[in-house]
Amino acid sequence: MGNISILYRREFSSFFASPVAYVFIGIFLVLSGVFAFFIGGFYERGQADLLPFFNFHPWLYLFLVPAIAMRSWSEERKSGSIELLMTLPISTWQAMLAKHLAAWSVLGLSLLLTFPLWVTVNYLGDPDNGIIVAAYIGSWLMAGAFLSIGLCMSALTKNQVVAFILSVVVCFLFVVSGSNIVLDAFKAWSPALVIDTVASFSFLTHFQAMAKGVIALDDVGYFLLVTVCWLFAGLVLIEQKKAD
Repeated sequence: MGNISILYRREFSSFFASPVAYVFIGIFLVLSGVFAFFIGGFYERGQADLLPFFNFHPWLYLFLVPAIAMRSWSEERKSGSIELLMTLPISTWQAMLAKHLAAWSVLGLSLLLTFPLWVTVNYLGDPDNGIIVAAYIGSWLMAGAFLSIGLCMSALTKNQVVAFILSVVVCFLFVVSGSNIVLDAFKAWSPALVIDTVASFSFLTHFQAMAKGVIALDDVGYFLLVTVCWLFAGLVLIEQKKAD
């Protein structure tokens, strides 16, 4: 754990040693406010909750998380520093875990900095703060799943732009797999079991319940499973690159 802690601090501080974290947090906060108050119709709804704010999180993460993840391994490989990293007394899985936790912490910090929205909704009404806490937890778990996909794509290529595009495409498939457009395309020829299976892969399907305050074990387990599986896939890719 000591090695992970050291590498975690290195990775976390690297985000703030460049404009990456500041730009990400700034864009996230601005877009969160725009989507919640203007596009989401926060005032027009006349309800004291943050559902309009959380409903747009999957679409925010779709582009912002791959942007923060694309440099994680791609930059290491392009600069050649991955060889130095692999000579340190740490295993590849420790390096992958440290990178994920560092970037996930930046995402968590971004969520924490949206607390003025929480203050605002409490000032304007009497919301169920338990629901809001559950939605924050769900959003952070979903962000971790997005991030693991981004890290895996970053491990696949030296080119950060390619890593970003691949991450967006894969994440998009996970987001829309439960939408009516996709499911209707399957209904014409697929049995109900196939349709339900496709829908079960959707981030939207699992997050929408959490955004409404329902923390179900299967939803939490889904996001954790996706995170672990994609981190493992990224780990395999890194090991293969080492062997080449």
